[in-house]
Parts: sequence; C-alpha cells; structure tokens
Amino acid sequence: MARRDYIDFDKEEVPVVFDIDIGEEEFTMGINYNQSNDFFTVDLWDSDGNAIVLGEKMVLNRPLFDDLVDERLPGPTLVPMDESGKEDRITYENFGVTVFLFVDDVSDSDEPDLDDYGDSYG
Repeated sequence: MARRDYIDFDKEEVPVVFDIDIGEEEFTMGINYNQSNDFFTVDLWDSDGNAIVLGEKMVLNRPLFDDLVDERLPGPTLVPMDESGKEDRITYENFGVTVFLFVDDVSDSDEPDLDDYGDSYG
C-alpha cells in the first residue's frame, strides 16, 4: 500500500491534460509519452493557463522540476518512484503498475524512526 498520495491517470489515454490541485494551488498538468525512447514527460501550467514547464522528462526517484527555480512551481515535490524498490527506470510497462507519480507529502514525522527498532542491526 502506498504511503504517499500519487497522481492518478490512465496511461492508455496519454497524451492527457487535466486540472489538479497540488498543495494549496490549482494547476493544469499534461502527461506525454515518447514511444520511440520509452519515457514520459510532464507539462505544467498555472491556473491562468501560463506555461511553467514543458517537456520535463520523468526520471525514476528524481523530483520533477528539481533543477528549476520558479515561484510558480507547486510546493510539494512531485517524484516518480517505485515504493517497492523493484524498478530501475520508468517504462510504459511499469508506469501505473509499480511506478507512480507521487506527491511527496510524507512528513519526517511519518517516516519510521530507526530508534523504534532497537539495536538489532549489530
């Protein structure tokens, strides 16, 4: 069971554009698929329809928009990841099965504390 919220969409409908609330703000998000090279990209517009980011490639476990500085970007981090740790890249086959686009909104207090497990590590 996923510990984080994820952005749910049907990959069979890609390219797809939809409105989404992220944090306290509304955005329009587009998801595209590059069939030749087997990868997904994300487009993001603000609530007024102004483009913020176009064609951001999804890379497993790397936050989207990580290398951009723009105050219009959503507050919570968006990260494509596989919480089971089985995958090493995002593909059409695994996206929506084991890999999801998560809203990384799990606070540090929600993460397990190693002190809760005692000294069983050695």
